[in-house]
Amino acid sequence: MTFGFAPSAASSVSADSTNRLARMLEPAEWAAAGIPLLRSPREVVSGLHARHRPTPATAVVAVLDHEERLTASASFTRRSVAADGWEFRNALLSHLRRVIPHDLRRRTPVRTAVLLYCREGDERWTEEDGAWMWGLRDACTLHGLRCGAYITLTHGGWQVLGEGRGGRRPNSTSAPSSLADTVREHDPFPLRTGGGATEALRRTAAR
Repeated sequence: MTFGFAPSAASSVSADSTNRLARMLEPAEWAAAGIPLLRSPREVVSGLHARHRPTPATAVVAVLDHEERLTASASFTRRSVAADGWEFRNALLSHLRRVIPHDLRRRTPVRTAVLLYCREGDERWTEEDGAWMWGLRDACTLHGLRCGAYITLTHGGWQVLGEGRGGRRPNSTSAPSSLADTVREHDPFPLRTGGGATEALRRTAAR
């Protein structure tokens, strides 16, 4: 016969909180990770905003080629769960697999994944942002991509966290600009888009 003690509910909650805190990145850790800078962050943000029309709690993950052209993107709404990098990683990885093949056979990544997250609040870093950063970095590793910028979209505008670059428009309440104005003239890649893009936007992109 074996005697023991079952873990209390309080200790289980404490352990879960500790694990979740381990699955997030502080701004200093993110800045030290060597995340490549976007050459034209406003163009990237405006293009994703026009394609996916994100509202608060919407994540848009996008894959850029070596010339920063958009190759694929997908949007989805965050589930009502605690901010956990592991959960976010799984969601990002699932959507990446739907829109673009992995690059795991390459020695070094040639494509970069960026994440735009529309949320309430201001531009200051939150633990939720830290969990998204951890999730993006891990999802990129598992899909053979280079980890790129993490961008927040709030009522006050957009900001590339860890870089200090941002702008007032677009923001979480602004109307999207015309998609035709944001698509580069010479884009030879067929864009694969999943999630929140509407059929009307796909027709516009096809012209």
